[in-house]
Amino acid sequence: MDKECEVRLEKITKGFQECRSAFTAIGDETRQLILLVLLESDLSGIRVGEIAEKAHLTRPSVSHHLQILKSAGIVNMRKEGTKNFYYISADETRWKAIADLINLVNEGVRHIGDVR
Repeated sequence: MDKECEVRLEKITKGFQECRSAFTAIGDETRQLILLVLLESDLSGIRVGEIAEKAHLTRPSVSHHLQILKSAGIVNMRKEGTKNFYYISADETRWKAIADLINLVNEGVRHIGDVR
């Protein structure tokens, strides 16, 4: 194994460790549905009740899943008085780390194909 490959594997290993909770969070179908609703909303965010209505879920269920997504760094929340607005932000969440990891894995796969 060449040095470049070793470095890439180390970065991939570290990336998997850093993104593990994010992958777990986005692996759930209900949370994927919530993410789709968030992607359809504007960047200013959307409240739990609106998400529940659009996703055809209960408010407690949405709140539970949003907390998991927030803890995993997948969504963010801003407060406006007593109201909470949830949103997806490339700058404030793990999405860039996930994309970087996927690109590293893709490079590794391509390298394997080039070697063979």
